[in-house]
Amino acid sequence: MNAFLTAAMEPSGAITLAVFALAILLFVTGWLAPEVTGLLAAALLVTFRVLKPDEAVQGFGSPALITLMGLFAVSAGLFRSGGLDRLRALIASDAIRSPKRMIALMVAVVAPISGFIPNTPIVATLLPVVEGWCHRRGVSPSKVLLPLSFATVLGGTISLLGTSTNLLASDVSSQLGFGPLELFSFTAIGIPVWLLGGLYMLWASDRLLPDRGLDDGDLLGSLAREGYLTEVLVPEGSELAGQSLHNSRLQRRYDVDVLELQRGSEVFSAPLADRTLQVGDRLVLRCNRETLLRLQQERTVVLSPPAEQEEALEEMKHPAVTSMRMVEVLLPNGSTITGTSVRDLRFRQRYNATLLAVRRGNQVLRELLGQVVLQAGDVLLLQAPLDAIRGLQANNDLVLLDELEKDMPTTNRKWVAVLVASLVIILPLFKVLNLMAAVLLAVVVMVATGCLRPGELQRSIRWDVILLLGSLSCFSEAMQKTGLAEALAQDLLHGLQGWSAYGVLFVVFVIAQLFTEALSNGTTVVLLMPIATAIAQGLSLPPMAFIFAITFAASQSFLTPIGYQTNLMVFGPGRYRFLDMTRYGAPLTIGLAIVVPWLICRKFGI
Repeated sequence: MNAFLTAAMEPSGAITLAVFALAILLFVTGWLAPEVTGLLAAALLVTFRVLKPDEAVQGFGSPALITLMGLFAVSAGLFRSGGLDRLRALIASDAIRSPKRMIALMVAVVAPISGFIPNTPIVATLLPVVEGWCHRRGVSPSKVLLPLSFATVLGGTISLLGTSTNLLASDVSSQLGFGPLELFSFTAIGIPVWLLGGLYMLWASDRLLPDRGLDDGDLLGSLAREGYLTEVLVPEGSELAGQSLHNSRLQRRYDVDVLELQRGSEVFSAPLADRTLQVGDRLVLRCNRETLLRLQQERTVVLSPPAEQEEALEEMKHPAVTSMRMVEVLLPNGSTITGTSVRDLRFRQRYNATLLAVRRGNQVLRELLGQVVLQAGDVLLLQAPLDAIRGLQANNDLVLLDELEKDMPTTNRKWVAVLVASLVIILPLFKVLNLMAAVLLAVVVMVATGCLRPGELQRSIRWDVILLLGSLSCFSEAMQKTGLAEALAQDLLHGLQGWSAYGVLFVVFVIAQLFTEALSNGTTVVLLMPIATAIAQGLSLPPMAFIFAITFAASQSFLTPIGYQTNLMVFGPGRYRFLDMTRYGAPLTIGLAIVVPWLICRKFGI
């Protein structure tokens, strides 16, 4: 390691390694959000004069990042105008009767679509449809949700547009002097990877996917079944009579949420804090059994007759009877409210919704919800008015897991959106327009034709992804400027001398896989691509072959829920355990490590 140690002993090299080590620590521990860690790294490298300011932030002006921002908007216009309604209808149809047929549909249809549309919005859109199919068919969501994520990941390398990682790799390749990647550069390898991965998923679904059951995963059903949703009466002599909920002990002393107040024929919904209670009022409470027993002993409340209680519960579950609805929402990775307690968020005031329960993996939290610190992957059970639920559909911090198609206005702009999205692919393919120009023009057309409103355009962009990818370019620039990439490549060359091209690509691919699972796909690209291309040049092999190896390894994560955004999105709703994903994904990961380097060798004739 002489060359690397020499470079690391230089002041700029030592500072760069220290910043890298800090960034890796923060990525692994999650003490800071990934995008904040990237911004911190860029700031430190400028502060200690390793990079100039324009060098540290040049990634924010890259064509790849601008293209990605436009793709988020085009995808939003396509989804919100109903451009993929036929796919949603096909997934929910009676023709799909078994988990294997559902997985086959995902492999045959969803995966190719994810080759041209970022896979995160695809999973967000199809997740409630698949869950609804599971409940109608009596199928455990754990048998089909992980294949949904894997199918979109496998399809993501069919074209340059499939993932943000592909676009970042194209940008880094251009910075290194090897030129940007074309729209279908990956297709010759991406299609075999998609087909082989699809066959594996069909074979392994019965053997390696767990069956977590159906009823226990239904938060609404379990809440009602276990008595956490209860209707009570305010009796004569109750301390609640003549007081507002805000001034009573009901919510200050006990962990109780009042969801609804019924007074004669009138029904009042949250917020209810300032409403004065009267004898005979009916309250729908969320509380545990111990609290309910204590309230009854003190004659603060009494239970309603069982028949009325059941009728009230049914009313709350049917929107035709009341405007209040119960829905499940997912807290996605990158949400701005992660790491904050429900109380500090002022959740009810912020979203006009009452939090009833939180599902975290296999654990369901129902007590002291105000103290719960929200985490990415949590599934929240909410009660809210229908208008508030519709508002959640346009919120990037929460992903609605219940279908509200009937509530959404119909649109006649569906085919406009489909045509615009198709031209984004066709025009660059025939060299009529540059890819970035085609995407930006598509965004303008989407807004001009009403497929996407200006406010929706701004909300559709995943700013956490943009900030992360833009700031990560400082890593690649620093590795090259300090000579660390070249020095590390020289040292690795000594160990790889005499190896076949396949063997070297295999080693590079496996290292990139490990980096992706431990850190993130974007970090893997910017850290390893300069080193991999230097190794290729030292061995007189095509650098582009190694760029492909890094990109494919970084774009496909199947071992952990934290390795890829879509894996985390299905982790909670599927009630998976950490090792469930590892068991199902490990054979696929090993298979790709063997097959992809061989496919790359065939493509480049090495």
